[in-house]
Amino acid sequence: MSEVSLHARSGRTPGSRESRRIRRQGLVPAVVYGPEVDPVPLVVDAHDLHTVLHTDAGANAIIHLEIEGGDTMTTMARAIEKHPFRNEYRHVDFITVDLSQKVHAEVAIHFEGTPAGVEEGGVFSPQRTSVRVEVLPTEIPSFIELDISSIEIGGSLRIEDLPAIEGVAYLEDPNAVVMSVTVPAAEIEEPEPEEEGLEGELLAEGEEAAEGEEAEEAAESEGEEEAEEIGE
Repeated sequence: MSEVSLHARSGRTPGSRESRRIRRQGLVPAVVYGPEVDPVPLVVDAHDLHTVLHTDAGANAIIHLEIEGGDTMTTMARAIEKHPFRNEYRHVDFITVDLSQKVHAEVAIHFEGTPAGVEEGGVFSPQRTSVRVEVLPTEIPSFIELDISSIEIGGSLRIEDLPAIEGVAYLEDPNAVVMSVTVPAAEIEEPEPEEEGLEGELLAEGEEAAEGEEAEEAAESEGEEEAEEIGE
């Protein structure tokens, strides 16, 4: 687990107008709070924030928040708000943590290998790329590796199939699907259109009607021949 330091300045005035002014200066509005800490508005350097959030630990890095003129707080970044179009941070919450107490964290899942079903023409369908865990802050894994090479067409792996890691508890539904290998859509047989069945029924009815007409014509012909014989 990565432990990094980040300089912060307190005294920020809350409000959208002030936040816009701060962002134009290359800074990011922030706040730090915790079980025994009242919320404190802060500003941090945008470049420095990007750096601490892009270590191997990602958003789960332990951040020693060095507040100018104040104390250093052990925190983790939470509720990270980014611009919807530009690669920039708009706001971030820091929450204080006790390194001896477990926390909840979102950890990435790395799929290893190529499913056997894909080599046979199937389609790899990941259902999720991360999982929530409970673990000590210093023991949060950078990622969880999941071997998917043995999965055939129609097969899947679930949360319960994730590897057991000492000190890590999975918080998701054990039956939740993580990935699967499905049949290509082009190979799925589609039922025949109902029109074909209707045409078949109409054809059968037409054939029956034709046979009935032929029978009636034959009967009438026989009747006419008998009448001629009687007349003779």
